[in-house]
Amino acid sequence: MRLNLPEHTIKVKKTAQGLVVWDRLRRRFVALTPEEHVRQVFVEFLIVDRGFPAARMGNEMSLMLNGIKRRCDTVVSDDHGEPLVIVEYKAPSITISQATFDQIVRYNMVLHAHYLIVTNGMNHYCCRIDYAHGTYAFLPDIPHYGDLTPGQQQ
Repeated sequence: MRLNLPEHTIKVKKTAQGLVVWDRLRRRFVALTPEEHVRQVFVEFLIVDRGFPAARMGNEMSLMLNGIKRRCDTVVSDDHGEPLVIVEYKAPSITISQATFDQIVRYNMVLHAHYLIVTNGMNHYCCRIDYAHGTYAFLPDIPHYGDLTPGQQQ
């Protein structure tokens, strides 16, 4: 499946249960769904093309939201282990809508990350949250990890 991302090799194999893909962050094979394909290619993009340290990234990170256990697709931490970026993935066939943004904003009510990224592999959106001024701004591209400092304006 072609995505609107640089090409990256992901490790896929066939099992008795179907196709699986290696998740380098969880260090195990997981079912290869369209959303999972987007996740794995986007994670490679973040690491290889945007300099995100794999050691500061986690997939399917648990959190409690209004007493209900939820999972963020990917969370990236800063130098102090605090959430810096949340990424929400959808399958390429899913249109990114207000509901998608509402979902990631709900997760961010718990995590207080400074950047939110939403992608379906075809369209990518990144916004920076400025907590000091109570504002947010959409960025023209996915920034390099080194440019993602909470106190720096993009």
